Amino acid sequence: MNTIFYTIICALVIAFILGILLGLFKKIFHVNTDPKVEKVREVLSGANCGGCGLAGCDAFASAVVKGEAPANGCVAGGPDCATKVANILGEAGVEVKPKIAFLACHGTKECAGEKGEYHGLQTCKAANLVMNGTKLCAFGCIGLGDCVKVCPFGALSMGDDGLPIVNKAKCVGCGKCASACPKHLFRFINADTKGAIARCSNHSDNKPQIKKDCSTGCIKCGICAKKCPKECIDMSTGIPQIDYSKCINCGICVGACPDKVLVLL
Repeated sequence: MNTIFYTIICALVIAFILGILLGLFKKIFHVNTDPKVEKVREVLSGANCGGCGLAGCDAFASAVVKGEAPANGCVAGGPDCATKVANILGEAGVEVKPKIAFLACHGTKECAGEKGEYHGLQTCKAANLVMNGTKLCAFGCIGLGDCVKVCPFGALSMGDDGLPIVNKAKCVGCGKCASACPKHLFRFINADTKGAIARCSNHSDNKPQIKKDCSTGCIKCGICAKKCPKECIDMSTGIPQIDYSKCINCGICVGACPDKVLVLL
């Protein structure tokens, strides 16, 4: 009986001592946190998408309070979130222009030739490592949906033509799809942008091969730039680049393109 009693007493004493030590350690190693960090964290989207360029919402909240990230850095939260963060920080005039993703490829099943049947791991990353993609065009969308799988907002889905479709109403421009795409085919544009954009990323200058690989590939003819009344199309990279500060959304370039590479947003 005495043994049981002494065991209980010893256990209580040890627990008491450990409690005191834990309390001391908490005070010794306590790190003061700026109360603004918690306030900022509360107004963020909570998506932890990484669109701000940091590890998640906690990291962004800490960084923005320290001045290491902009108040409008939470792309998922949009303008309302940016305004709330700016108010917490005592800043004013913060402007946010929502962005959306655009797939710079139109190599559908009907347009782009296939190298053969791929039976490996069904991810774009794996297919790219094994055979540089499944299509004859080395720059084209592989079509196995890595981008769809990583989108935290359900803004992407695979179309019947074998290409991912962006739901503009859901996309916040977080960049997850771009990071997942081994062909780097996603571009990010302001959601309210009006004008033409190229649905091709083939930078090869071998015109016959481009047409052989994909019927909608840009052959670098430059007709779009020549026809543009505002001279807002740059062909220096081989792919039409539009200066939206000059573009009037007239559609002349779209109509002039022999391969229908350009479309109006």
